[in-house]
Amino acid sequence: MTCRTRVCRGTGFTLLELIIVVAIVGILATMAMPALKNVPRKAAEAVLRSDLRTFRDAIDQFHADQGYYPPTLEALVEEGYFRAIPVDPITKRSDTWVEIYDEPDPDFIPAETDLPEDGQPGIVDVRSGSTILSVSGTPYYEW
Repeated sequence: MTCRTRVCRGTGFTLLELIIVVAIVGILATMAMPALKNVPRKAAEAVLRSDLRTFRDAIDQFHADQGYYPPTLEALVEEGYFRAIPVDPITKRSDTWVEIYDEPDPDFIPAETDLPEDGQPGIVDVRSGSTILSVSGTPYYEW
């Protein structure tokens, strides 16, 4: 349709309409930013939870197979329970894991198969070596 007799108005947006739309988008973006701020940290926490679960499962499997807990994390790699020690997603290093060793009961007399060859207690748990607080407020080394 062509307007020959009347002045045709443009079919685009006016400057005022564009300013209003940009302002609304800006307001919505500022409302969404606090919710998105912790997304990378929550992702790292999910990886940490998964890694800790995998460590604990491997330690339990090692104990079930060998009859004693692994003396080091490297023993899990040497025996084929891991290809490599995972990287702590919080510290970004694989050498910061905190190994929790079995505290021997002084009244307990272990059988020969309850201890490794060197007689030392093994690892019963693993935790992150990070001292910072999680999003929920607990330190990662307590997980």
